[in-house]
Amino acid sequence: MTKLLIALLLMAVCVFVHAAGLAVALGWVRQRAGPDVARSAGRVIVSLIGIAAWAILLHIAQILIWAVAYVTVDAMPDMAAATYFSAVTYTTTGYGDLVLPAGWRVLGGVEALTGILMCGLSTGLFFALFAKVIEGGNSR
Repeated sequence: MTKLLIALLLMAVCVFVHAAGLAVALGWVRQRAGPDVARSAGRVIVSLIGIAAWAILLHIAQILIWAVAYVTVDAMPDMAAATYFSAVTYTTTGYGDLVLPAGWRVLGGVEALTGILMCGLSTGLFFALFAKVIEGGNSR
């Protein structure tokens, strides 16, 4: 039960980091692109590139949060292994060449679910921006 609570705490931290980070990105897009973002293809492209880069940085930060946790609880031998394991788990690549000790495996499952959800949240922001572009383009 304690390990599940640790996993849920890590998930909560990741949701906070990602939601706060995407809120920053949304503010950046609103400020930079302005209300008529749909009228400028260049602004749309720059906005999408910026959001993609920012989202990837947020995902990397979350991967590192999980990696630090794995090292802290001695579930991985070092930061390099923990970061690699976390990256393939968070992205659900799941090579299987590194595995958590039996007692800590619940963390891997929760990390994978967290990664799916946070990637979906990033995709949602992309969709929302693009919907705004399409909506703006059709209102002329």
